[in-house]
Amino acid sequence: MTTVTGYVHRSWDRVRGGDLGTLPAVLGLVVLCLIFGLARDTFFSALNFANLFTQGAQVVFIAMGLVFVLLLGEIDLSAGFASGVCGAIMAILLTEQGLPWSVAIPAALATGTLIGLGLGLLVAKVGIPSFVVTLAAFLGFQGILLVLLGGGKNISIRDDFVVALNNSNVPVGWSWGLAVAAVIAYAINQAARLRARLVRGLPADPIGIVALRVGLLAVLVLAATAVLTQERAVNPAINSLKGVPIVVPIIAAFLVLWSFVLGRTAYGRHVYAVGGNAEAARRAGIPVDRIRVSVFVIGSFMAAVGGIMAVSRASSVDPNTGGSNILLYSVGAAVIGGTSLFGGKGRVLNAVVGGAVIAVIDNGMGLLGYSAGTKYIVTGLILLVAASVDALARRRAAITGAR
Repeated sequence: MTTVTGYVHRSWDRVRGGDLGTLPAVLGLVVLCLIFGLARDTFFSALNFANLFTQGAQVVFIAMGLVFVLLLGEIDLSAGFASGVCGAIMAILLTEQGLPWSVAIPAALATGTLIGLGLGLLVAKVGIPSFVVTLAAFLGFQGILLVLLGGGKNISIRDDFVVALNNSNVPVGWSWGLAVAAVIAYAINQAARLRARLVRGLPADPIGIVALRVGLLAVLVLAATAVLTQERAVNPAINSLKGVPIVVPIIAAFLVLWSFVLGRTAYGRHVYAVGGNAEAARRAGIPVDRIRVSVFVIGSFMAAVGGIMAVSRASSVDPNTGGSNILLYSVGAAVIGGTSLFGGKGRVLNAVVGGAVIAVIDNGMGLLGYSAGTKYIVTGLILLVAASVDALARRRAAITGAR
C-alpha cells in the first residue's frame, strides 16, 4: 500500500503532467459560488439551491451522453433538438393518444435510441463526418419538432408522474434514507476496491486517503440533504416544499451507471482505446465501428432523458424545447467539466460538474439582474478558458510523455 506522502506526490506529478481532471472546474465552481453568495444572500437559500438541480437537469443529462461522443473525438450537434423530438413524442402519446406514462416514456427513450443508431451508422458505416451528419440532423429535427407540434402549438402535460419527475421532491424521511444509503454504498465500494487491489498485489491508495474520500462525500451529501429538507415554501400552509428534488437521485443513478460502464467494463476500456488511437484499437481487435455507433446511441438516449426532464419541468412541450442554448450549454458542460474535445480523456462526472458550473452562472447572474447577453458572454469566456486549459494540458502531457 502506498503512503500518504507517496499518494500526494503521485497526484501532484499527474497534475504537473497535464492530467488536471475536474480540478479546474471544481475550483471555478467554488469561486463562482462564493462570488454570487457574497453578492446575493438568496443564492445560498434552500429554495435557490433546489432550483439549481431542476434548472440544470436537462443540460446535465444531455452532457452525460455527449461525454461518450466526445471521448471518440466526435461531436453531436443534434442532441438539443433530438431531446425536443423525444419530449414531443412523449407528450403526444400522453395527451393526444391517451396512453399512460409507462408507455410514453419508454417510447421517448426508444426514439432517442433509434436516432442515435441512425447517426452512428451514417458516421461509422457510410463515413460521413459527425459534424456534417449531426448538423443536418440538427436542422432536420428542428423541422420534425415543428411538424409534430402542428407548426408551433404548445402541448400541456397533466400526467402527475411525468410532471413530478423534475418538479416534486422525495419525502424528508426518504431523502435522509437515500443520503445515508449513498454514503454507505460508496464506503463499501471503496473498501471492496481497496481489498481487491491488495489481494492482486496491485498498488493501492492509503487507507487514510480512502477514509478522507468517504468522509468528504459524507459531509457533502449530508450537508446538502440537511439544506434540501428544510422548508422552502413561501407559504408552507398552502404548499409545503421539503425534501431532495426527485431529479437528484435520478442524476446520481445515471452517474453511477455510466461511470461503472466507462471505468469498470471492457466496453469502457474500448471506448477510451478508440478515442486515444482508433487505428491501434482496430489492430488490437476492438470493433471500432461498433464502438462508434454505440456512443451515438448512448448520446441520443441521454438526450431523450434530458428531453423528458425538460418537458416535465415546463409541464409542456413547444417548438423551442431542446433549442435555444441547450446544445451549446450541454457541450460546454462536458468540456468545462474536463472532457477533452480531442478524444480519449474524460469521465461522466465531468458532465455533472460542468453542468453545475453552467447552472450556477445562469442562476447567479439571473439573481444579480444581468441580461441574457451578459450570461452568454461570461459562459462563452469560461468555455474558452476550459478549452484552452485542455489544449495546454495536452501539450504539457506530450512534453512530459504522460500520453
